[in-house]
Amino acid sequence: MNKTAAIYARVSSDRQKEQHTIASQTAALQEYGQLHQYTIRPEWIFEDEGYSGSVLARPGLERLRDLAAEGVIETVLVYGPDRLSRNYAYQTLLLEEFARHGTQVLFLKAPATETPEERLLVQFQGMIAEYERA
Repeated sequence: MNKTAAIYARVSSDRQKEQHTIASQTAALQEYGQLHQYTIRPEWIFEDEGYSGSVLARPGLERLRDLAAEGVIETVLVYGPDRLSRNYAYQTLLLEEFARHGTQVLFLKAPATETPEERLLVQFQGMIAEYERA
């Protein structure tokens, strides 16, 4: 049986001209989802274009958080930790919130987070993303 997943993609206005547009993020995540047999409903693709990763008030992210709170999705696919948030504290808060609802977050471009060392590496990446933004 397929697992359920949602997709979250984000670019801020200053990053839209860079190579990883929101469409390319979403396409890569959809391809990953298909390859790994996830069921992704079209309404479960959340995109925040033009929103900074340093704030939590983003319409797509808020709808995704509500969906996770309802216990409907098992997994959230995100291109990289800095797409979820460029603020280390917010990144940690979101990951813990999803985990509380039984929702796993998988990053396409990040190391695995199955061991304490791997989780620490992702946390360091979050701190570096926050520093880069500043």
